[in-house]
Amino acid sequence: MVIFSSLAISTNFATVQNDTHRENLASAGLQCLLKLDSEGNLSMYIDNGNWTALRDCLSLALPAGVTFNLTVYDELMQSVNTEVLSNGGFSSQEIAFVDYTCASQGQVYHCYIIYLYLAVAR
Repeated sequence: MVIFSSLAISTNFATVQNDTHRENLASAGLQCLLKLDSEGNLSMYIDNGNWTALRDCLSLALPAGVTFNLTVYDELMQSVNTEVLSNGGFSSQEIAFVDYTCASQGQVYHCYIIYLYLAVAR
């Protein structure tokens, strides 16, 4: 009975803990995108196709040990980025997802949909 109870409790605890990690990762990713967007850098990097600068900003802004993969789509859901925007492979099963919409601040209006996948490097 004791062994069965401990297994039931530990299974519930692991599930809650995984959900919390995903929520924290998603929150960190969203905060990073919001910061870049509020400064006008996010749309500027996308409009100019400066994928290296965007990748570097994400690498610096996200917590250490977090890997990411970002894809930018236009309003027709066609991929805009011509390079892979990632800082490594995913070796974790705890993957968080952030969906973000960004409007360009240039003379020509563009709407971008950003998919950001995050994981803790192991």
